[in-house]
Amino acid sequence: MTVPQTSGPPLNPIAGMPAAKAKLAVMAETGEYSPAVRRMLQEYRLDPKAIPATGREGRLTKEDVVRYLEASRPGAAVPQQNQPEADALAQPWPVGQAPPLVERRIVGQLPSAAAAPPAPQPQPARSGPEAAERQTRMAMTPLRARIAERLVAAKNSTAMLTTFNEADMTGVLAMRAKYREAFKADYGVDLGFMSFFLKAAVDALVAMPQVNAQIQGSEIVQNHYYDIGVAVSSERGLVVPVVRDVDRLSFAGVELAIADLARKVREKTITLAELSGGVFTVSNGGIYGNLLSTPILNPPQSAILGMHSIKKRPVVVDDQIVIRPMMYLAVSYDHRLVDGREAVTFLKRIVACIENPERMLLEI
Repeated sequence: MTVPQTSGPPLNPIAGMPAAKAKLAVMAETGEYSPAVRRMLQEYRLDPKAIPATGREGRLTKEDVVRYLEASRPGAAVPQQNQPEADALAQPWPVGQAPPLVERRIVGQLPSAAAAPPAPQPQPARSGPEAAERQTRMAMTPLRARIAERLVAAKNSTAMLTTFNEADMTGVLAMRAKYREAFKADYGVDLGFMSFFLKAAVDALVAMPQVNAQIQGSEIVQNHYYDIGVAVSSERGLVVPVVRDVDRLSFAGVELAIADLARKVREKTITLAELSGGVFTVSNGGIYGNLLSTPILNPPQSAILGMHSIKKRPVVVDDQIVIRPMMYLAVSYDHRLVDGREAVTFLKRIVACIENPERMLLEI
C-alpha cells in the first residue's frame, strides 16, 4: 500500500532504484535461461527474443548468444538501414524491449574487445630438428651411477640429522694473511682453509671418539686413526679423496696432500684406494658461494662437516656490536650412533679451534 505524501518537499527516489528495477525486470524475463546465458543477456543488454535459439526444445544457449554477437561485429554483412530506422535506433527504449535492428544498436555501443574471443586452436606437435633440441638423452656414467647409489643408500640406511653453528674467521684470516707468503715460499703451496678445518676435525674426533665410530651390521667399529676425506668437484662429478693420518701431518703436510690429490682428480689418475677408507669427511661448499646447506653422509662414515662461504655480519662481542667475517658450519651425523649432545659438542670443539687457531699449533 502506497501512502500519499501530504506535506513537505517532494521526495526524491532512492539512489540507484531505477537501475535496480531495470535489472530486476531483465532478470524476470530471462529467468528461464541458464546462468551463463542470463549473465550475457544482462551484460550486453540483449533481447533474447531477437536471438535464434538452437537448443533442445527451442532453448537459448550460450553458443547462440556468442554467434549472435559475432554476427553483429563491425564489418559483418548487415542490411543497409534507412533514415527512419536510424532515427528509431537513436531513441531510448525500455529495458528488455529491443527496437528494430537491435543488433546494430548493440554493436554500436560495444567495443570490439567485448566480443567473445575465438576458441583457441590446438598447437601442432613439434617435429624435426626443433623438437630434438628440446631434450637430449645420454647414458649415466658409471661414476655418476655410483654417486647416485651411495647418496640414496645414505638417505635410506642412516638416521641422518644436522646441527649448525657459526665460526668467527677473524683469527684464521689474520694468520693466513700474516704467513701466506712465507708459507708459499717454503712449501710451494698456498696456506688454504682446508688445513685448518682438517686439523680442527682431528681435534674434535679425539675429544668425541663416538663420532669416529661406524656401524657395520650389528657391530659398532671404533676407529683409532684419522683419515679425513675432502670432497672435490670434478668434471665427472663429486669425488672424495682421503688424506691419510691427518693427526701426524703438519699444516704444510695437509696442504701438500690435498694439492696432490686434487691434481690426480683433475688428471683422472686418482685410484680407488685413494678414494676409500676415510673415517670423516669435510666438504667446502663455500667456494661456490653457498651460505648454508645440509651435507649428506658418506657411508659408512658417521658424520660429515660442511663449510660455507665467509660473510661479514654484525655480531655481539663483549656486549658490543661489531662486524666480523663469519662462516656457518654444519655437521650431519648418524643419530643411530651419535647422540645430539655429542654432535653439538663435536661441532663446538671445531668452532673453538677455528676461532683460536693457535691452540691447534700448541695442541691444547
